[in-house]
Amino acid sequence: MSEDTPNGALEGIRVIDLTRVLAGPFCAMMLGDMGADVIKIEQPGRGDDTRAWGPPFVGEESAYYLGANRNKRGMTLNLKEPAAREVLAELLRTGDVVIDNFKLGTMAKFGFDDAWYEENAPQIVRASILGYGSTGPRAGLPGYDFLLQAESGLMSITGEADGDPMKLGVAIVDLCTGMYALSSILAALQARHRTGRGQYVEVSLYDTGVSLLANVAANYLASGKPAGRYGNGHPNIVPYNAYPTRDGMIALSVGNDGQFQTFCNAVGQDEWADDPRFARNRDRVENRDACDAMISELLKTDDTADWLGKLQGAGVSCAPINTVDQALTAEHTIARGLVTKAMHTVEGEIDLPGIPFRFSDTEAAVRRAPPTLGEHTNEVLTELGKSADEIAALRDAGAI
Repeated sequence: MSEDTPNGALEGIRVIDLTRVLAGPFCAMMLGDMGADVIKIEQPGRGDDTRAWGPPFVGEESAYYLGANRNKRGMTLNLKEPAAREVLAELLRTGDVVIDNFKLGTMAKFGFDDAWYEENAPQIVRASILGYGSTGPRAGLPGYDFLLQAESGLMSITGEADGDPMKLGVAIVDLCTGMYALSSILAALQARHRTGRGQYVEVSLYDTGVSLLANVAANYLASGKPAGRYGNGHPNIVPYNAYPTRDGMIALSVGNDGQFQTFCNAVGQDEWADDPRFARNRDRVENRDACDAMISELLKTDDTADWLGKLQGAGVSCAPINTVDQALTAEHTIARGLVTKAMHTVEGEIDLPGIPFRFSDTEAAVRRAPPTLGEHTNEVLTELGKSADEIAALRDAGAI
């Protein structure tokens, strides 16, 4: 896609992205996907930490950075310099959203406290992404996805029952914090239509991690029983697991008793549905080991493709366990545009992850490749009314 793509849902919204690494950039990227003008501000000469997180690299840019920064313009500001802070102030006065993941109090230290916003930019939605939030005994501490997966309890419920706690293969707390920030920002923009004012929005990795316990948290609160690990199994549903076949594995999801009856019919084991140990889901959960064992023994008698054909043909919910390359090259992935291309300023056409949401009238699209460090600094400053001499002076002063 290109900048000529029709306007998105957030056309006319300007976002100042002061974030780095993943949660904040991911949030700002999705706002850009929806059509907002996102200006990514980075430290001169260094930029986002993830620019160096490789290999792999595409030219000089890390794949990690490229995966979280499409649909942005890039500029540099050294916020330790007063002249750079004045440029940021100009952007904030006319902006709609500012997102930061600085340590608690950093924006106020730069001069952008509540009183400054009240006087100079009451319209802006201010979103802070923190490690542990602004209240509580751990307020202000930095947060890291891996540590929050550990501390929130997520790792304790991930992995084999007799194995070690495990983190997820992606930074799930960072990603979901970015999504929480996105939804909170959109809600605050909607509220602005009614109030005429922006507001402060706060999300934290700690809050996200604990909230992601979801039904597992509800189970504990209802029963008082410690949560366990079930490998690929589900604490409340059986059969819901990855089962071995003769040449691989298959993921099987049976969500209710009717589906279990259908599964039994499809595999030629009608009597399983009448067995009092397995007739109801609560019975199957109580007899989890026996149910999983009999399914495993049966599915090992044939190949994955044969079972998938038989089960899917009968309407049973199941799937192959794909590798990443298989998933990214799958026909449905390509059809859904989940791998796309963009024209990078230096590297030419590059492959990027696609956009996972769609609008009927205001298209979400990849309009810009991730920017090189400071790629649009002059452009943004010119839009602010700076002359070439003023821009050169800012550069000479180390402000950009």
